[in-house]
Amino acid sequence: MADPVRVRRLTDHEGQRLQQIVRRGTGSAVRLRRAMVVLASAGGNTVPAIARLVRGDEDAIRGVIHRFNETGLASLDPQWAGGRPRLISPEDEAFLVATATTRPEALEQPFTRWSLRKLAAYLARNPRRVVQVGRERLRQFLHKHEISFQRTKTWKESNDPDRDAKLARIEQVTSKFPDRVFAFDEFGPLTIRPHLGASWTRKGHPDRLPANYHKLHGVRQFHGCYSVGDDTLWGVVRRQKSAANTLAALTSIRTASPDGAPIYIILDNLSAHRGQTIRTWAARNKVELCFTPTYSSWANTTEAHFGPLRTFAIAGSNHPVLARRLHDYLRWRNANARHPDVLAAQRRERARVRSEKGIRWGNQPLMPAA
Repeated sequence: MADPVRVRRLTDHEGQRLQQIVRRGTGSAVRLRRAMVVLASAGGNTVPAIARLVRGDEDAIRGVIHRFNETGLASLDPQWAGGRPRLISPEDEAFLVATATTRPEALEQPFTRWSLRKLAAYLARNPRRVVQVGRERLRQFLHKHEISFQRTKTWKESNDPDRDAKLARIEQVTSKFPDRVFAFDEFGPLTIRPHLGASWTRKGHPDRLPANYHKLHGVRQFHGCYSVGDDTLWGVVRRQKSAANTLAALTSIRTASPDGAPIYIILDNLSAHRGQTIRTWAARNKVELCFTPTYSSWANTTEAHFGPLRTFAIAGSNHPVLARRLHDYLRWRNANARHPDVLAAQRRERARVRSEKGIRWGNQPLMPAA
């Protein structure tokens, strides 16, 4: 008669480790079950008794004991089989991702966006490379490569023949003469509706703004001037964009630098900025107007400073007191120009503007998906 199957004598370390696994009862269920079998066998229990304890098959119990006798504690960890062979190769996965990020129109499909169903159907019958994949597995592949379903955004590519020259000039003056560079732009319209924002309040009790939709003050524009060298921002609220208001703003910039040395003002191509009256005034007062390229107002230095203006002054305000809030913020901002919150808001605004335009400063527009 064969000897009964029993685990070999345990070492102190093995006994303590098995007892720890069984008492904690956490982690892999397979590991816990095998530890219980080994510990029970070490305590003198027979294989049939252990099978009743763990409600398992006697042959499986004997297999666990034999493996422990051969390899020790390493036998407790499950050695999962490889599973079903992978049907989608890395090349298929790369083709799947490239197809998902390509507009359907470019692949001669009669729609403008992919759904999971349409994308899976196209991959299964396309003439280039057939990839059979289910919708759930397809979703997992897209999630793995950080591809999500997002709203499209629009941007205009500059058709200005002097685009590169204008950008180069702006970069030159801001790097060589920062103390004499200013930027001017309008921010608006500051509409009649309240501007929603955020604030710290008790849960379930949001701060509320009066919904005043009467045009008591009309639609207004903030005319902002920014000094690159001094890192200061000032401006005034006007009822409209006009050549007269632009000239008044440029005059205030010239006044801010009374030494008579040439200054450089960066501004966009709005018609109110390019009139003959303004050009004549600029030539007479040693002012070089550095125009941004067409559809490239993002190159204006003052754009990044309108983000904090929106976040800290306009959002959470209402129209009747907006002008006063703007000037209060400008005084605080100029006294705290390097405040971490201001710098963070400027970074967010730069990222927002550049991502919408699909452009990086001084480089070509980002190429659309092939």
